[in-house]
Amino acid sequence: MTNPFALLIGWVLDLLFGDPQRLPHPVVGFGRMISWGEHRLNKGAHRQLKGAILAITLIILVFIATFLLRYLFSKLPSPFGEGMGVRLLFDMIIIFYCLAGTTLIREVRNVFLALDRSLEDGREQVARIVGRDTSELSAQEVRTAALETLAENLSDGVIAPLFWLALLGTPGMLTYKMVNTLDSMIGYRTERYKDFGCWAARIDDVANYIPARLTALLMIIGSWLLAVSHWLPRKKQATNSQRLSLFNFIKKNGKNHASPNSGYPEAALAGILDCRFGGPHYYFGELFDKPYIGENDRELTTADMKKSIRVNRFAELLMVIIVFFIIFATK
Repeated sequence: MTNPFALLIGWVLDLLFGDPQRLPHPVVGFGRMISWGEHRLNKGAHRQLKGAILAITLIILVFIATFLLRYLFSKLPSPFGEGMGVRLLFDMIIIFYCLAGTTLIREVRNVFLALDRSLEDGREQVARIVGRDTSELSAQEVRTAALETLAENLSDGVIAPLFWLALLGTPGMLTYKMVNTLDSMIGYRTERYKDFGCWAARIDDVANYIPARLTALLMIIGSWLLAVSHWLPRKKQATNSQRLSLFNFIKKNGKNHASPNSGYPEAALAGILDCRFGGPHYYFGELFDKPYIGENDRELTTADMKKSIRVNRFAELLMVIIVFFIIFATK
């Protein structure tokens, strides 16, 4: 089991620095491995089987490699106890690399700042964080895409990694990142990937089933706590009936997504902001007619972005506290 203080140190490092741009990142290495395998296997017959073999092999290799490294580090001498110094450092670095909360918030904020300069700048900036085609997006669609990504990647980039850390330690956390990277690279329903990437997509669906719904719950709790602490305007504080309607909103709209999971955090944020997400988008030149999440097609503003970031941060803090005490109690 991971040392709970490795979690705190790794999380604080992410808060301070975000993803290290000039240091080697394991996800970059994962991407190269996936790309290498995809270019060699995604052709000819039996593409679904080949994709399954690639995905399962890479997932198992990451877990075993991380587990063995931790075991070896635990055998190294340390003034803090048998292997504690090196293993603690290793876990801290893995947690730091696997959390993407600060980088995500920074990128979403930059989208709104770029859009203030020009629509073209906004399109270019949002293209850094979304998979859809952005060249024809309107200003409203750019803002919507950024906030959808903020909600979805709160689950993928923060809550889910912490969930798997609590369940399987740093080997589970890093293995989840491989699962998520596989899905983000080959888990599309396009002509090229629909067979080869279907196993990667299904494995990612399973890995995110609980975290996505947990993310929606934490976002709701976060929005309530923020209102109580006056981080949100008093006039926006929710009544009991409004709180119940938010749960009903997520229950109704969480299924309105091509993914069985992504709709839940997106629905939570759409309900908190009282706005509309979703709708048709182009991916790799192909139109995907996604359903809408919510009905209030109002104009999104910078104030909505700031409110979303506060909710995002509070949900992240709640999850870190929960996982810290889970790890502490099981030591």
